[in-house]
Amino acid sequence: MSSSEKSIRLSAGDAELTISPDNGCRISSLRIGGTELLRQGERYGCFPMVPWCGRIEHGRFRNGEVVQQMPLNSPPHAIHGTGRDTAWRTARVGESEAAFTYDLVEPWPYSGRVTQTFRLTGDSLSLALGVETYDTSFPAQAGWHPWFLRSLDGSDVAVDFTAAWQEERGDDHLPTGRRIPPLPGPWDDCFGMPDGVDVTLTWPGRLELKVASRAEWVVIYDEQDEAVCVEPQSGPPNGLNSMPHLVTPVDPLEITTDWTWRRL
Repeated sequence: MSSSEKSIRLSAGDAELTISPDNGCRISSLRIGGTELLRQGERYGCFPMVPWCGRIEHGRFRNGEVVQQMPLNSPPHAIHGTGRDTAWRTARVGESEAAFTYDLVEPWPYSGRVTQTFRLTGDSLSLALGVETYDTSFPAQAGWHPWFLRSLDGSDVAVDFTAAWQEERGDDHLPTGRRIPPLPGPWDDCFGMPDGVDVTLTWPGRLELKVASRAEWVVIYDEQDEAVCVEPQSGPPNGLNSMPHLVTPVDPLEITTDWTWRRL
């Protein structure tokens, strides 16, 4: 393990993971045998989506009788939570494991704590997010938004998964509430996997990487040239309104994902 003011590096075998707690506790780099797997540049790495995932319709959600308004950071909607815009505190760091926290503050209207943990081995990365409340119960979501490189040394990735359904996407990029048979890509779409997220990315001749989670939703986004996003999350886009998970003093929100890889 090594660290600087702005980054923390974990290592195991020939795997190296770099985390930027000051920049939304984002994974800024994942290198396997010296090969970078995550896009660099403006949209890069892998960031946590918390306390919501994807878009909230017009930035508004209801908690009981109270309507809350989030800033419209992707007009006309609010997108991907506030955790990615926050400096996180380092709770512990070891050679191959680390944990970070931040307290929920404005513009999120409820007090609580978010924890993210990382555990790296030579052939896997385990991530976990937890959301707990200090006071009032509130709806929340959590997940991850990785930017996997489309090409590794000239080998373009293939994405393979079997979903039970696809959330029909309206012209406003929000689910319409209808579940439809999965359509062929390209995608910027949410899929239902009631037995858990299971997506395989294969760079022929280079690497196979599996993204797995006990969560039941995944967003696949491959409408770009340089990267492919596979985003396990605890609910669908606009889920604070359509399928709210209530965080209470005795029932936090917890989600995990495991990435495992092998050389080809």
